[in-house]
Amino acid sequence: MPKHDLEKLYEDDDILVLNKPAGLLTIPDRFQARLPNLRDILKEEYGIIFVVHRLDRETSGAIIFAKHAEAHKLLNDQFEHHTVKKIYHAVVSGIVSQDEMAIDIPLAPDPVKKGLVRPSARGKEALTTIRVMERYRIATLLECNLHTGRQHQIRVHCAAVGYPLLIDEFYGNAGEFMLSSIKKKYNLAKHTDEKPIIQRLTLHAFSLTFMHPVTEEEISIVAPYPKDFRALLNTLGKYAAYKSSFKKF
Repeated sequence: MPKHDLEKLYEDDDILVLNKPAGLLTIPDRFQARLPNLRDILKEEYGIIFVVHRLDRETSGAIIFAKHAEAHKLLNDQFEHHTVKKIYHAVVSGIVSQDEMAIDIPLAPDPVKKGLVRPSARGKEALTTIRVMERYRIATLLECNLHTGRQHQIRVHCAAVGYPLLIDEFYGNAGEFMLSSIKKKYNLAKHTDEKPIIQRLTLHAFSLTFMHPVTEEEISIVAPYPKDFRALLNTLGKYAAYKSSFKKF
């Protein structure tokens, strides 16, 4: 398996918290088992590792693993009872006008598009609260508090209220973001192709707050933005600044 330099945010004898890079699976793919994934990479280093929760392949950010069965069980209980505070940062399309919003929309598997999710009155309860962090001319940076942990919850909830992720091929309208889309008089050197600023989900698992499974102390972990997410925000701030009387956070 290819070597990956994983950023460790916290580690002790019981747990490990990583800053997962975008593009890396959490667990093996059902159909392509040889694709790089965190579980197998960590097994090579630790021998035994327990998956506590997952992040989508194209989502970056904080993710917890347990080093033994007891820690795994106690952490799983916290996720199951929604006592873990999960904060994501998302860049969505459009200007979100409300400073804060609760999105309480049940979600269910899409019967037509396998592997996807859609709003449904018959679905499972799902609650996300969002808060505007920064507005741009074409997008908004949101803090998303994930109160439940449904598949693709933030992606589907934001799309359902009219603000899909800026980059989301399945629930949004684009698979990459180019500087030329917002920079006036953009010139590209001859015989070169423009490279996207970012070409994955504009979603980052920013922080996790939970009770340590052994010491029972509260642990709060923050995952720094990866390079592509920082580049996107810098580009939007420079070329798509939003001038208004709205309060900035």
